[in-house]
Amino acid sequence: MESKIEVLSTVKVEHSDDLYKIVDLLNRTLKRQDLMFGLALDENDKSKAIFTIYRT
Repeated sequence: MESKIEVLSTVKVEHSDDLYKIVDLLNRTLKRQDLMFGLALDENDKSKAIFTIYRT
């Protein structure tokens, strides 16, 4: 069985030490709706983070 992950939206935001808490809360709360959330530091600007919403 093949799992397909679709990117729904991506946004670049100011990095904050607590952003991971929001992503964790969203992942725990909305996984039953087949949604997944990701957070990564921008490779070109470490003061920015990239927040992505996926449908699994």
